Amino acid sequence: MYEELIGRVEKAIDASERWAETGWPVAFGSRSISVPSLKEAEALPRTAVFRREAINYWKQVQLTGTDAAASGRKALQALKKGELEMAIGALYFCRYQEAPFASSTNTWTKLYDAVLNKAA
Repeated sequence: MYEELIGRVEKAIDASERWAETGWPVAFGSRSISVPSLKEAEALPRTAVFRREAINYWKQVQLTGTDAAASGRKALQALKKGELEMAIGALYFCRYQEAPFASSTNTWTKLYDAVLNKAA
């Protein structure tokens, strides 16, 4: 019944879990050095003044992505059971969790809107 949405939720879950791995452009330090992923942050020299800041940022991205994916799984289960209202609630929470990084991720907002349109 919601096969297309189920597929999109599965892709969003996968994307969320990999936010820190795939990354996006972020600059740190007074020289605005680009550190676009957790892997690159961890590879910075220990003497880099902004290393800890970059690692903390990307670990927060990783934790947020994991939390959003967990909520996404709840939405996925709800869609598989045909419980659209439950899915909407779970996707709203995904969107809320994504908010601090939404300009870079844009994973859950479009999906949430698509589910709302399906409910209308």
